Formats: sequence, C-alpha cells, structure tokens
Amino acid sequence: MPEEIAVRTGAVYEPQTGLFTMHMLGVTVEVLWPDGTVTFPDSDRELSDYYTILLLRFLLNGRCAEASGKFLAYPEMPWGQVYLAQFKGRCITRLAFSFGFDPERFARACTAVGGVPVPMGDRAFEIPFLENFRMRLILWEGDEEFQPSAQILFSDNFPMAFSAEDMAVVGDVLI
Repeated sequence: MPEEIAVRTGAVYEPQTGLFTMHMLGVTVEVLWPDGTVTFPDSDRELSDYYTILLLRFLLNGRCAEASGKFLAYPEMPWGQVYLAQFKGRCITRLAFSFGFDPERFARACTAVGGVPVPMGDRAFEIPFLENFRMRLILWEGDEEFQPSAQILFSDNFPMAFSAEDMAVVGDVLI
C-alpha cells in the first residue's frame, strides 16, 4: 500500500525506513508509515496539527497530476463556493491585513518559502506548496484611502489532491 501511495501522490517512499519524504514550502517533511508521525527533519520548527492532518489526508486521498499552467481562485474549485466566506476570512483577509501595509515584509516572507515574484497586483509571488502544487499570493497595498486587498490562486491540479476544506487549511498554513 505505501508504494501505491507513492505512485499516486508523487511522494518519495523509502521501504527500508518506512518514510515518505516531501518538500512543503521549501522544507523537507517526513511521514512515517504506518503510524503517520510527521516531522521536519532539517528544522527545529514546531509542527502544528494542521500540517499533520493536511499531509496525512494528502497521502491517503490525494493524487498528483500535472498542472496545465492555469491558476484558479478558490471559488472556481469544486465546492469552493460553499466554503468561500470561511476562506475569505481565514485566508484572503488575513493575508491582506497581515502584509498590506508592509509589502517588504510580504516579499521577505514569500521569498523565505521559495516564492518567486510574478507580475500581478502591487506585489505577487508564486510559491511551491508541495513539489507539483503551486500557489500565487497577490497583494494590493493599503494606504490612507483604501484598505489592502489580496487574492490567492491555486494551480489547477489542486482539486486532484485537496478538498475545498483542505485548501482552506493550505492557505492558512501558508500565511
């Protein structure tokens, strides 16, 4: 079964150690089979339950497919309209107000997780979430007249690997 998971998801599986290895936001992540322990072997960062649940759901249910190069907004995803209000509050608004008055901090944060600038909004970065799953974070700066705003786009292969609920967690983890 772990070999099937590796083929389906693209995660590297090492039978001798029982470890799946992936790269999430530029950091190596290991998942021990079959107990599901998730660790960042090269970092002393604390692992939240969000990471563990998200990665285990990806391994159990996800499927890696090539992206076409198109990026989609959350409401364009299957069931995205159902969870849109929650996604906006949890991810879009938080992104806008966390970084909309400090675009340099936004650039540093995006670069730190492997993001590269893309020509959108006032500032935007394309970030690899997992190897074949990319996101674009777009920021419009706020000023004394206008509140900041933001958008998050997902590579069009995300629905093959993540449900709408999981994609909200992806946005939350990224921010």
